[in-house]
Amino acid sequence: MDEQNRNLLLASVLSFLVIIIWFVLFPPPEATQSPSEAVSEQTIAELAPPSAGQANEPAAALVEATVTDAKRLEIKTDRLHGSLSLQGGRIDELALTGYRTDLTAGSPDVTLLRPVGQEEAYYSAFGWVAGAGLAPEHVPTPDTIWSLSGNDVLTTQTPVTLVWDNGVGQQFQRKISIDADYMFTVEQTIVNNGSTTIEALPYGLIRRHGEPSNLKNFFILHEGMVRLSDGELEEVDYDSMVDYDIDPRDGTPSDRVDVAENGWIGFTDHYWMTTLVPTQGQPFRSTAKYYPSLNIYQTEAVMPRQTIGAGASATVTTQFFAGAKEWETIRNYERAGVAGFLDSIDWGWFFFITKPMFAVLHWLNTIIGNMGWSIIGLTLLIKALLLPLAYKSYVSMAKMKELQPEMEKIKERAGDDRQKLQKDMMELYKKEKVNPAAGCLPMLLQIPIFFSLYKVIFVTLELRHAPWIGWIKDLSAPDPSSILNLFGLLPWGAPDPGSLLAFVSLGVLPILLGISMYLQQKLNPAPTDPTQAMIFAWMPWVFMFMLGTFASGLVVYWIANNTITFIQQYAIMRSQGYKPDILGNILGKKASK
Repeated sequence: MDEQNRNLLLASVLSFLVIIIWFVLFPPPEATQSPSEAVSEQTIAELAPPSAGQANEPAAALVEATVTDAKRLEIKTDRLHGSLSLQGGRIDELALTGYRTDLTAGSPDVTLLRPVGQEEAYYSAFGWVAGAGLAPEHVPTPDTIWSLSGNDVLTTQTPVTLVWDNGVGQQFQRKISIDADYMFTVEQTIVNNGSTTIEALPYGLIRRHGEPSNLKNFFILHEGMVRLSDGELEEVDYDSMVDYDIDPRDGTPSDRVDVAENGWIGFTDHYWMTTLVPTQGQPFRSTAKYYPSLNIYQTEAVMPRQTIGAGASATVTTQFFAGAKEWETIRNYERAGVAGFLDSIDWGWFFFITKPMFAVLHWLNTIIGNMGWSIIGLTLLIKALLLPLAYKSYVSMAKMKELQPEMEKIKERAGDDRQKLQKDMMELYKKEKVNPAAGCLPMLLQIPIFFSLYKVIFVTLELRHAPWIGWIKDLSAPDPSSILNLFGLLPWGAPDPGSLLAFVSLGVLPILLGISMYLQQKLNPAPTDPTQAMIFAWMPWVFMFMLGTFASGLVVYWIANNTITFIQQYAIMRSQGYKPDILGNILGKKASK
């Protein structure tokens, strides 16, 4: 076996090995169960940290709040439904209208927030830390029962206002409003009717009891804390939050960042997110922490200290996003002033490709109205952009085929003299103006494009439950059809996606993928070397099985890419005087010229 064959065999084996290792170490994500926290009758209250720029301020003590049957105010919009409690004024019960947990009939809406006392409690809270002139008991606590002033249902048209009087001259007000999408606005006000100046620090927090049970735990996706601090994006998973340095003020693993102007902090899931957004252009302290004994994760935004003279008042506004990570919705919030909010979607290392790629995909979908066809349209655009390179590549390949007889003569003359062989080959390439590496460039460019599209299809919400044609109801999931039941003709279902049989239970799309790769390969005669011929013969079918468990949207892209590449290569080869004999190549005959 000569060196060229050894290199080809080694490259092919390594390629297959990479794919196999990928599937062993990073199998397609499945929901994994994590032990949920047992919530007792008592639960912790909000811990308000120091304000931004006040590093020496002590943290408030951890307090326990009693779960009571306090009155709840309904939250009702076209996109959200739930309630908030007058105890503590928490936004703690929320579901997303129109987003179902799965595609089965009667599937419930996705639940985002849950109140204390329920499994996997997850909520937001707002408040004040007492400063000079105020005792800790003179600010609202988690047990505080607020009074309602005005509307008792929170809608896009009717904000709600909560009021609490501390009995020593200060009245606390909290006005909560919501827009047509997923953004709450919380205005916290202190009216100082006392005779002395007071100080207080406003804060907002998001608290999550334990890790979510539906974590994907897939390396391509970030789930956990996410924040932006003056343009710097930070993503930390739950396991890493546990390993934060210990804060000597309260003994908890935590990480604090002083934000000078713009930023936000919260938790992100695969498709959903909660985020605290302080008023942009003003400083605040951004803190992420973990309570080990209680298995609780928390993110905080603490705004600057407010000094309120006698007879004066102070109001601080914080926004709270709680909803679906819809690209257009989040982009609109960014355009409205939330700095860098689109980066809350996990675009990955190839963000410079994935962000514009999804923007084009979204634009195509607004025109076509179907994500499957939009993926095919995106493939056409990508291939059009790469056409000049592809043209050079295929022309170079055609010239290399034309030079094949001369190259064989050079090999015969050089014998075992590798130096002479390389020298004569380079002279031949230079004389004929052929670049032997030109054929590799389009293939190399396909690698980041492929992984970027995989990232886009896996991460973005717009592909979730997005149908294409017929049996493809969810482009973010593998093809549900199966060759084992003749694609639904036989009276039994496909194997469970998590079973070993699922790997060999090929659907329609993976089979079409294999066929498209096979036909593209047959544009050229099989290599004369048996080793090369064997590798090329097996390659389409190996990839058919390997990519069979990928998201349908990605397989649709790969089929479209192969089909367009076939057409391009066929046309370019014809333009160079070659007429590919596809049938002859399949039957093992020589190509005609």
